[in-house]
Amino acid sequence: MAIDFSKGNGLVPVILQHYLTKQVLMLGYMNEEAYQKTLEEEVCWFYSRSKQRLWKKGESSKNYQYVVDIQKDCDADTLLIFVNPAGPTCHLGSQSCFGDDYFNLNILEETIKNRMNNPDEGSYTKYLMDEGLDKILKKNGEEMTEVIIAAKNQDKEELIDETSDLLYHLLVLLNHEELSLGHIEENLSNRHGVKQNYSIRQEIDKW
Repeated sequence: MAIDFSKGNGLVPVILQHYLTKQVLMLGYMNEEAYQKTLEEEVCWFYSRSKQRLWKKGESSKNYQYVVDIQKDCDADTLLIFVNPAGPTCHLGSQSCFGDDYFNLNILEETIKNRMNNPDEGSYTKYLMDEGLDKILKKNGEEMTEVIIAAKNQDKEELIDETSDLLYHLLVLLNHEELSLGHIEENLSNRHGVKQNYSIRQEIDKW
């Protein structure tokens, strides 16, 4: 189904979402020309309703929004674009135009990666990575035991705390083994037959 630009006088609303953290970054509008340029360059172009012209997101700041995936809604008149942002999306300097009070496991994973790429001597993550695999495995075993004990004791608050600790240590383990949540998500998706490895260029002719 082709994208329907007719309902909005030649424009469709476009939501940008971080491809890893799934944080909603901004809302903009594309006309057909902006959409085609987005497909061709694999960075987001929009149509400015105030300036009445095309604009490339990041043209001033260089914080380009690199396209990872594009999805249409059921009526083909709204786009959801998953992006890998080169920097803060909002012109005010925040990651999202909707504010940065947001958290999920992908953000925790990114924080762990950042701790490794930019070591802080006081970082517990750096300590674990310096100690190596055996230490990381030991901590995962300890945290799993704590989860079991909390569940056995039917202590919900303790179960939440210990599960949080376990998830953190699991992410450290995955990072140590050069794996990510993306690998786990892909594995789970494959088990349920969900389409993966989307290619923008594969869709151009279909749309």
